[in-house]
Order: sequence, then C-alpha cells, then structure tokens
Amino acid sequence: QVELAESGGGLVQAGSSLRLSCAASGLTVRNFAMGWFRQAPGKDREFVATIRWNGGNTYYRDSVKGRFTISRDMAKNTVYLQMNNQQPEDTAAYYCAVDRGGILSSIRDTKQYDYWGQGTQVTISA
Repeated sequence: QVELAESGGGLVQAGSSLRLSCAASGLTVRNFAMGWFRQAPGKDREFVATIRWNGGNTYYRDSVKGRFTISRDMAKNTVYLQMNNQQPEDTAAYYCAVDRGGILSSIRDTKQYDYWGQGTQVTISA
C-alpha cells in the first residue's frame, strides 16, 4: 500500500523559508517521478514542481522558479520542497504525489498523478 506523508508546513512571514518533506512508503521514490501541488481556498489544485525518475530532471511553475527547489533523498525515500523568499500568494495546502504516467507534457495535470498525501498547510503572512 502506497502512503505519502507530508510535513514541514507552518505559519511564517513573507521572505521566510520552509522545507516540506514527503516521506513515501510502499514504493521507491527513485523509480517514479514525484510532484508537489498546492491548493488555496476556493481555487483549483495547481502544479508546483516535479522531479523525474530518470536523471532527476526538475520542472517548476513559473511563479516559483528561482525560489523553490525540489529534491529527493534515496536513502530516506523522501522528497523535499525547499521554499525560499515565500510570499503571501504561496499560501496554500501543499500536497505531494506520485507520477506513474511519466508523460512529460502532462506533468502539470493532476490526472497524471496516482497517489496523494494528506497535505500540509503553508501560510505566509505579509
């Protein structure tokens, strides 16, 4: 059974940093592409970042490029999202997910992701 457990969210001021963790069980993160999404109240869930299984290439939504970094620790079977210089518009529940479809053109589509964590709340105050 695949389980994803996010942690690391919190309430911080604008300009601060947080690191989110996604601990996986029931699968090996090195064998799958993994993604981070976020969802603000009243809005659709949106793509944030992904790290591909082969070679570890990474992709980001434009608004977080240069501020967020996705990475993985094979030994800990964990995926991270380092978020720097956070802004109020980054406020959302953040979710990690497993991309078993592997289609590069669909990395921003939630339908490509099969397993989801329960989410961790990130709130950025101005």
